[in-house]
Amino acid sequence: MEQNETVSAPESTQGSEPDLETRRRRLVFRARHRGTFETDILIGGFVDRNVDRMDAAALTDMEAVLEMPDPDLSDWLFGRLPLPKERETPMLRAMIDDAHHRR
Repeated sequence: MEQNETVSAPESTQGSEPDLETRRRRLVFRARHRGTFETDILIGGFVDRNVDRMDAAALTDMEAVLEMPDPDLSDWLFGRLPLPKERETPMLRAMIDDAHHRR
């Protein structure tokens, strides 16, 4: 019975924020399925290495990064273009630094 209650709890609280583990799993999936092989590897790898340490605020920051267009992210991650100051966030800066370190 307790298992059913646990499974049904998210349904009974529609509109509430998903728990952190659910958000982490969704984030990993989204990061690995961007649409281009290169960004799947760079972004997916960064998320794989860091997602377990992300709290709710960091997950929100990473989700915002994933909303950015792939061509822009690719250019910044590969260093083809500098990251514009108006787009810079701590999470995106960490991702770019990680990508440059791994090259």
